[in-house]
Amino acid sequence: MTSAIVLVDDEKVILDSLKAQLSGFFHNRYLYETAESVAEAWEIIEELVALDTEIIVIVSDWLMPGTKGDEFLVELAAKHPSIRTVLLTGHADARAVRRVIDEARVDRVIAKPWNADELRAIVESATRESLVS
Repeated sequence: MTSAIVLVDDEKVILDSLKAQLSGFFHNRYLYETAESVAEAWEIIEELVALDTEIIVIVSDWLMPGTKGDEFLVELAAKHPSIRTVLLTGHADARAVRRVIDEARVDRVIAKPWNADELRAIVESATRESLVS
C-alpha cells in the first residue's frame, strides 16, 4: 500500500522546506503532497482516499486565509480519525491550541520555526502507530 504525508500551509516556502526536509529523511518511502489552503487539502485527501493511499500524517499550519488550521483538524478528526495530525504554528492562541488537543486529538503542536529532528521523530512515531493499527 502506498502511504502519504500531507503538508498544509499558505506559504509556499514553508511547504517547500517541510517537503525537502521530510523527503531528505524518508526519501521515496512516502508520497509528499502539499496544499496551500484547506480547500486544496480536502481535494488531496479525497483523491488519496479514493486511490486507497494511506495518509500517515497531516502537518497543518494554524493561521491561514479562510479556514484556520484548528477548524480543519477538528473536521478531519471527525471524518478520518485514524490520520495522525500535527499543528504547526507561529501564531496560534492558547484557545486554538486547546481546541485541537481536545476536539481534534492532534498528536503534536509544534512552533515555527520547527526543529527538523523533532518533525522527523513525529513522522516516525506516526508510522509506527499506523503499523500497529
